[in-house]
Amino acid sequence: MTEHVHRRRPQPGPGRDFDLVLFGATGFVGTLTAEYLALHAPAGCRWALAGRDRGRLERLRERLTALNPACAGLPLLRADAADGAAVRELAAATRVLATTVGPYVWYGAELVAACAEAGTDYVDLTGEPEFVDRMYVAHDARARETGARLVHACGFDSVPADLGAYFTVGLLPDGVPLRVDGFVRSSALASGGTLASALTALGRGPQTLAAARERRLYQPRLPGRRVRGPVGVPRFSRETGTWALPLPTLDPRVVTRSAAALERYGPDFRYRHYASVRRLPVALGGTAALGAAAALAQVPAARRWLMARWEPGSGPDAERRARSWFTVRFVGEGGGRRVFTEVAGGDPGYGETAKMLAESALCLAYDALPETSGQLTTAVAMGDALLDRLQKAGIRFRVAARSQAAPAGRP
Repeated sequence: MTEHVHRRRPQPGPGRDFDLVLFGATGFVGTLTAEYLALHAPAGCRWALAGRDRGRLERLRERLTALNPACAGLPLLRADAADGAAVRELAAATRVLATTVGPYVWYGAELVAACAEAGTDYVDLTGEPEFVDRMYVAHDARARETGARLVHACGFDSVPADLGAYFTVGLLPDGVPLRVDGFVRSSALASGGTLASALTALGRGPQTLAAARERRLYQPRLPGRRVRGPVGVPRFSRETGTWALPLPTLDPRVVTRSAAALERYGPDFRYRHYASVRRLPVALGGTAALGAAAALAQVPAARRWLMARWEPGSGPDAERRARSWFTVRFVGEGGGRRVFTEVAGGDPGYGETAKMLAESALCLAYDALPETSGQLTTAVAMGDALLDRLQKAGIRFRVAARSQAAPAGRP
């Protein structure tokens, strides 16, 4: 399903030293991403490791060389996320820049600005709605001029939801109103960096709302089409046999932005996003825990205390990651048809997230893609090409069931 309508994307200028630079390579997810690239980057790929600590970069290069001797000469680039000049030099040297350094609202803005100015493609792992909205307002217009593709949320936030909905829509009739619901289940532990990002986002409610309001002032209208992402209400889902709890993360915003950009999602598209829990007591406990975390995140001292318990750079060990998994199930309806699909994989927050980020960066660097630029979603920027890459890399996109008759009277 590829039908992107954008103006022609300007080509990056000459003199790029690298095809891909991984920034924040020595962090927990950064190291996993570097290991994935060491084993899967194509022959001849000109890639480099970047970060602020030369010694840690050298130790990481030694570790990668043990996996692949070709990494012995891997270039190491020193840069700090807060050093505007160094970041601009970094962006100008590569075709694609991938960053794992969060919380992005603190450490990401200089990188996005540099890539937008240099016409460099950019991918990250943010799940922070405020950051994405602020980067849209500040840099989308310039990125469209220079040809930069700014693609946020290229990990578990929000690739399974975005490409899963894209995959599901492609199985439904064209030109009719469509309804898709996504149901997320996972078994995984969080790293210190992920916790810091989540607590930062939870503790910035007013700033997040303000950023969303400002984005709406700049975002183009959709004449003749309607796209919605209502939060929904807690309910028992007969389709999945689980309790469905509204999940107001970045994911549904990304899905609806893909729908707004792609006419294949139909004249009237609605998406709802849920956490899927088998037992009611667990669902109630999860809701209470989320509420407690959100309340604590509003108190700076409590937020700092929670962050200090899990230092950034730490995370679950290989054995625990090997036992982790995720599934996102989708129920799609439209034109009298109904389809059930599923996206599934292993450890969502780390192993699979590293894979998604690396494959997104490689996709931008090497694949034939639609002519796009500006702030984009994975479905809009890469669509079928990234879907194909992830399937070959072991993330499963499948049709679970089809029905020719959708229930009547659904909202």
